[in-house]
Amino acid sequence: MKVLIATDKPFAAEAVSGIRNVIEKAGFELVLLEKYTEKKQLLDAVAHVEAAIIRSDIFDKEVLDAAKDMKIVVRAGAGFDNIDLDAATANNICVMNTPGQNANAVAELALGLAVYAVRNFYNGTSGTELLGKKLGIHAYGNVGRNVARVAKGFGMEVYAYDPFLTKEAIEEEGVKAVDSADDLYATCQFVSLHIPATAETKNSINYALLSKMPKNALLINTARKEVINEAEMVKLMEDRKDFKYVTDIMPGNHADMAEKFAGRYFSTPKKMGAQTAEANTNAGIAAANQIVDFIRNGNERFRVNKK
Repeated sequence: MKVLIATDKPFAAEAVSGIRNVIEKAGFELVLLEKYTEKKQLLDAVAHVEAAIIRSDIFDKEVLDAAKDMKIVVRAGAGFDNIDLDAATANNICVMNTPGQNANAVAELALGLAVYAVRNFYNGTSGTELLGKKLGIHAYGNVGRNVARVAKGFGMEVYAYDPFLTKEAIEEEGVKAVDSADDLYATCQFVSLHIPATAETKNSINYALLSKMPKNALLINTARKEVINEAEMVKLMEDRKDFKYVTDIMPGNHADMAEKFAGRYFSTPKKMGAQTAEANTNAGIAAANQIVDFIRNGNERFRVNKK
């Protein structure tokens, strides 16, 4: 039984060591493909293994069709839109993610970006504080809950909207639940975005929604690039000189945004939400444990594709 780590953006050495310990203790063999530069290298590697751990690597139909012996692929992280789920199902491959392992790291980044923005990107001018401000959390999952926890430490008033949770489930954690995304954006000066990229959510963060936000609004995006309607974001920021946008996912129109909205817009150079030693290690080891549990016991708890 061979388990592949396929990462063009490698795990930390400590994470690889932890993964190796889990895999080899189970009697399996670990195969490494790190910093690969050509898709052919990935196609060759998947052809000879039964399981794979990946990060943001693209497992499309071509890759999954080449993985003739593959039984399971685990994305070390919460998002899994880099994997063709239909192709995986067609090839009888189980796809899992590792929800929650990166949640604290992403939450800390979200609040760090908020501080950076309200202090005018540390340009030496007088900014504002987070204390007493209203923060809306759009999607109250693992990351959203951690954002709420950290935001309470800043003394913020925290609201949340999640169509898949009851108000009671949200409010029992000391967070104010609202009835709709419209209500969330109309209520909160700050919104932290945590929705996945789905057919329903792509381009859903648009002019109509964002224009509801109060004066001196700030949108923090540590979710997905695709959920933002980028053309309408430009129009909004042209019309709303008080609006700021900070993101952990560089938009396709980044150069235009940076030029037009200097002092109100910031993007990290690459997605950094999970880029901590702790999150790196936690997600990798969780992925390894899930593979072992699946192979030995058939546990599909974190499966994200159809059978």
